[in-house]
Amino acid sequence: MKFTPQKVNLFNLIKLPLAYLGGVRVRKITNTEVVVSIKHKWLNQNPFKSMFWAAQGMAAEMPTGILVMKAIYDSKQKISMLVTHQEADFYKKATGKILFTCKDGNEIRSAIQESIKTGEGQKVVLTSEGKNEDGVVVSKFQFHWSVRIKK
Repeated sequence: MKFTPQKVNLFNLIKLPLAYLGGVRVRKITNTEVVVSIKHKWLNQNPFKSMFWAAQGMAAEMPTGILVMKAIYDSKQKISMLVTHQEADFYKKATGKILFTCKDGNEIRSAIQESIKTGEGQKVVLTSEGKNEDGVVVSKFQFHWSVRIKK
């Protein structure tokens, strides 16, 4: 599958309907960076009239996962992928449109190449930063991914 925002958004509609209905949309995909948006609305809000932390988590995980999937696809190898740990920090109420960006494509590609070379599982931490429309960081998530070549 060619990784384009339109194809991934269609995939999300079919395979991840909760993310799609919650407003998660892929905006940009490159080998090193993915940008995903989510807009605060009734369906993804908390009682305090800001975006629920879990909705932010869905949107934050998406760019990291796409980078992993794209790197695996580009490697032309069968590689397993799994989130083994996640951490988050919240700095400001998330309202309006939030853009989550992960720029760690080179790190995941290096980990995949190391797994191919050694046959061992590799762990890598990918960071997804969420900014509001004013460019202010509202939350930051770290996803610990494990990748391992299948034998």
